[in-house]
Amino acid sequence: MSIKMLVFDYRESERNFFGSKRLENFDITFYSESLNEDSVKSLPQEQLDNTMVISVFIDSEVTEDVINAFKNLRIISTRSTGVDHINLKTAEAKNIAVINVEGYGSRSVAQFTIGLMISLVRKIVPASRYILSENESCSNFLGRDLSKLTLGVMGTGAIGAAVCKLAKAFGMNVLTYDITQKQELISNYDIQYVDFDMLLKQSDVISLHMPYTGDNFHMISEKQFNMMKDSAFIINTSRGEILDTVALYKALENHKLGGAALDVVICEQLSFRCSQFAKKLNNDLKCLEEAKIVKELAKMDNVIITPHIAYETQDAIDYILETSFKGILDSIKGGNQYRTY
Repeated sequence: MSIKMLVFDYRESERNFFGSKRLENFDITFYSESLNEDSVKSLPQEQLDNTMVISVFIDSEVTEDVINAFKNLRIISTRSTGVDHINLKTAEAKNIAVINVEGYGSRSVAQFTIGLMISLVRKIVPASRYILSENESCSNFLGRDLSKLTLGVMGTGAIGAAVCKLAKAFGMNVLTYDITQKQELISNYDIQYVDFDMLLKQSDVISLHMPYTGDNFHMISEKQFNMMKDSAFIINTSRGEILDTVALYKALENHKLGGAALDVVICEQLSFRCSQFAKKLNNDLKCLEEAKIVKELAKMDNVIITPHIAYETQDAIDYILETSFKGILDSIKGGNQYRTY
């Protein structure tokens, strides 16, 4: 008997994997839409009754009601490291395995982060916009040599550590902040671990690479921006919840920062997913206000905003899918190697 599986948040970049792999014993239905309490109502009853595996990305909202809508669900596989878009308590209560993918984008995200840093420091975005304008002066595009700058890396997991190593290749001085220190970075790359406040005060560029735990909501806000150099740049490719975008906007507006690059924001469905704007508009005013701030930030020449694509290389996506299916098959056989819950 084939395993009935639904794949949500399906994208064009994932077609290569499914087109080249023979996934025997799987009966897969693909949906480009996200899974949530609205979309689950439109699924055929046959799918709700017989689906054993669902695969989602972080845009989906796998709530208690969504989980309960499926009668024979056994595995929730998320094509991400984070699992906070899934109701883990409900999954545990129903003995449903939750599988995630660790470390899939460390190289891709690290390279993207360095790209954002170079774009900010060398003012590549406003220089590009200059071509479309006759009123700006080229003198506005004066940048800095990376080797003369100090990079502060918050979080030295796989991605943060990779950023540290790449930054050292550019000759940068690198400071880091993390609860757990990696001796390899200290011994082999001359990376210095410092306390949180010192990193904020001494860094010319600050890059965030920490998971969102709930306890670190708005870890970077008005107080922290006031501690930074007025010329400092901040980059966030981790989670939008860690950085207060309203405080960021005020700091940039008051020239308390040199610039910012965001690949993640809170309420990404509203800011980055145009098709969902109307649905969110009436029932999520906080997200609406967040989206307005993001739009204002995007108008600034010293701000770069991208739609959560730091990890998105074909290599990383293929790895995510390959690992997801390994985890699904392992779980079906009774294993827990890839289970996060």
